[in-house]
Amino acid sequence: MNFVSLVGFSAGALCTLAYLPQALRSFRTKSVGDISLTMLNVGLLLWVTYGFMLHSLPLILPNAVTFLLALPLLIMKLRFREQAPATDEAGS
Repeated sequence: MNFVSLVGFSAGALCTLAYLPQALRSFRTKSVGDISLTMLNVGLLLWVTYGFMLHSLPLILPNAVTFLLALPLLIMKLRFREQAPATDEAGS
């Protein structure tokens, strides 16, 4: 493995590990209201696509792993959005 690939894999691994505590907390609390999972998943899919276009495993693998962590959170967000407490228009 060359140095450039090592840097890429290291960066990807650290970014994925940085996302893991938020994912675990969301799984435990079933609270995903404060994160934009739609944009996160779209961004990750674009990074994976870009990695395939460049034939770059350091781009593909970490972003695919993070996408797999984020996908269940997106499903939870879509599933539980109807169960969120409603607020009236007056803000009380």
